[in-house]
Amino acid sequence: MDYGPAPESTKEAQAWLDAHGRRFGLFVDGTWTDAEGDDTATFGSFNPADGSELAQVTQASQADVDRAVDAARRAQPGWVALGGHGRAKVLYSLARLLQKHARLFAVLETLDNGKTIRETRDADLPLAARHFYHHAGWAQLQSEEFADYRAVGVVGQIVPWNFPLLMLAWKIAPALAAGNTIVFKPAEYTSLTALLFAEICQQAGVPAGVVNIVTGDGRVGEAIVNHPGIDKLAFTGSTEVGRIIRKATAGTGKKLSLELGGKSPFIVFDDADLDAAVEGLVDSIWFNQGQVCCAGSRLLVQESVYPRFIEKVKARMQNLRVGSPLDKSNDIGALVDPVQQQRIHGLVEAARAEGCEIWQPQGETPVAGSWYLPTLITGASTSATVSQTEIFGPVLVASSFRTPGEAVQLANNTVYGLAACVWSESISLALDVAPQIKAGVVWINTANQFDAACGFGGYKESGFGREGGKEGMTEYLVPLAEDARPAAPVVAEKGKVKLASGDSPFTIDRTAKLYIGGKQARPDGAYSRAIHGAGGEFLADVGEGNRKDIRNAVEAAHKASGWAKATAHNRAQVLYYIAENLAIRADEFAARIFAQTGAKDAEGEVKASVERLFYWAAWADKYDGLAHQPPMHGITVALNEPVGVIGIVCPNENPLLGFISLVAPALALGNRVVAVPSEAHPLSSTDLYQVLDTSDLPGGALNIVTGSHDELARTLASHFDVDAVWRHDGSAEGCAEVERLSAESLKRTWTGGAKGRDWFDAKQAGGRAVLQHASQVKNVWIPYGV
Repeated sequence: MDYGPAPESTKEAQAWLDAHGRRFGLFVDGTWTDAEGDDTATFGSFNPADGSELAQVTQASQADVDRAVDAARRAQPGWVALGGHGRAKVLYSLARLLQKHARLFAVLETLDNGKTIRETRDADLPLAARHFYHHAGWAQLQSEEFADYRAVGVVGQIVPWNFPLLMLAWKIAPALAAGNTIVFKPAEYTSLTALLFAEICQQAGVPAGVVNIVTGDGRVGEAIVNHPGIDKLAFTGSTEVGRIIRKATAGTGKKLSLELGGKSPFIVFDDADLDAAVEGLVDSIWFNQGQVCCAGSRLLVQESVYPRFIEKVKARMQNLRVGSPLDKSNDIGALVDPVQQQRIHGLVEAARAEGCEIWQPQGETPVAGSWYLPTLITGASTSATVSQTEIFGPVLVASSFRTPGEAVQLANNTVYGLAACVWSESISLALDVAPQIKAGVVWINTANQFDAACGFGGYKESGFGREGGKEGMTEYLVPLAEDARPAAPVVAEKGKVKLASGDSPFTIDRTAKLYIGGKQARPDGAYSRAIHGAGGEFLADVGEGNRKDIRNAVEAAHKASGWAKATAHNRAQVLYYIAENLAIRADEFAARIFAQTGAKDAEGEVKASVERLFYWAAWADKYDGLAHQPPMHGITVALNEPVGVIGIVCPNENPLLGFISLVAPALALGNRVVAVPSEAHPLSSTDLYQVLDTSDLPGGALNIVTGSHDELARTLASHFDVDAVWRHDGSAEGCAEVERLSAESLKRTWTGGAKGRDWFDAKQAGGRAVLQHASQVKNVWIPYGV
């Protein structure tokens, strides 16, 4: 017995295309441009299954992007003024219209993209509607749940071709809910469902200019990225393009979120339900022809069951049906374009040339269109191209492991960190392994589960930022405290400066060393710099740190990984202890601040520093994760994990309070820190060495390297073992350089630009916004009772 053909009718979709003369303009300021004139540049949109042309789509110009941004800017105040309830009604209407026209959208998506109708009908459309429903709720609750935030403004959004409508929903729904207006660019290959969505925007009553859709090739995306009128960019696509965008936006002040490539591990332990795991593997790697950023393209199977599991995989592959994506009985449709087909073929043949075994099921693919049979590669080394490169096709690379520890090492042996699957009947084992995997999403005994309530996004070169959930909403919001920041760093009012007297503990000439791995260390270059007081008097020498010193500090930070594993209660205790020991020496630290800066309220800065340590100690065991209840039989646990090793360039003003305000939250959440203190007034930080030594802070959790902000920040931003860099010294050029250099490893950055920050203001120097910079959310999906 076999499946018979079950073709889906394309009558309504073809009629919709015909009604538009199969030529489409742009959707700007609530109206359509004319795409019929000879002067309008267009390009073809093709059906990947047979190569036939579906329609001609307009190639937008720079002037078109300018018009779209101007329209969005004019519309944004009115969209905000509509209020949360007003926006919620519009989002609800969009959700209802997506449901009403679900079959039309599904068929059109299949025609344009090549994925099977079962996927567009049963996965993409319901989830797209779900995002608009979910975010209608956030719009309604915004004034209550996000009272201390405002909309970013005008948002530029660029999506890929693998999930054209679903990516649109992921991006547009939260942006609209938060009060932003949008300039949206669909992928060149797959623009048609975005244009149909523009029509339902008109039906739903979306005000003119709130949603603008401009089509075209990469030149349109480049125009959006570089446009000065864009306040935030949200991009999903390749890691290579993500790097380009990060460099292009460096120093512009644009908010940025990137959801990039992946090479996700699919881990099968020997106690797993192997048959269920095989079905999960099918959903993980052969869903959407493997053209999925989170596809489980690296199969890792425990050695004792590896041969048996591989045989089961091959048997299942033999039953996968490849053919017309409009046939509801088929499992695998067409690749999006011949270029993609050629790329996949080249990578597979390269693996064959390297000695790997290539296995494909028996069968034929249609003659016309872009097709590729599901493929299994075995015998590849961990460093092989197919083991490290995102193939983005129906190609699985399999290998074995012996122990859970080895499985984690193999899983993390990639520059990516988007998603992972763990299969085991032991929930204890699965929940032990999941937090160790460096990925933003981990599915336990399931695969490719998504929901609007659960954030999605990656670590490392899979990008930063989250889509979905509360954390996804904050990507489209700005804390109101940011608007209150001073235009330049605040310089404390100086008192009368006195020369150091003979009985002062600071009259002895000394050189303050660096603090690395819990010990004072001489600078590698054996150079020092003189530090002078507010009146010009010599105070002390400090070590001049260099690239080697940063390398040593980063190495020490990685060795202190136990700090991240310590309980939040323990981390809080240490911070309280630091505060206690600082308070005991308050007079000494106040005298040092006064000697350096001449600040009138040096005592107040020490008092505020002690309070700030208490504040972040209090947060250490209060910044809990969440338990979501998505529409599956189970829960999704959102864990707030430390970022890792953070390089922090501290402000010059308020040398003690500024240092504590940045370092303490990073430590509170389990990060390890390489801190560069105030370049002008570093002695308040170097004086902390004894406080740290007597406060039970493990060696390497906090490392302090004094010296040039520019040189040391440059080294931190370029270092591939540093996970994030914060710079808040008021240097616009320096902050831009950090963002630009971070693009190579796509590390996270938090920079202050040329503006200052009132470090005494708890809203500007505290709150959840800082905690979000010091953490990253991992969503672990846990089904139960199945």
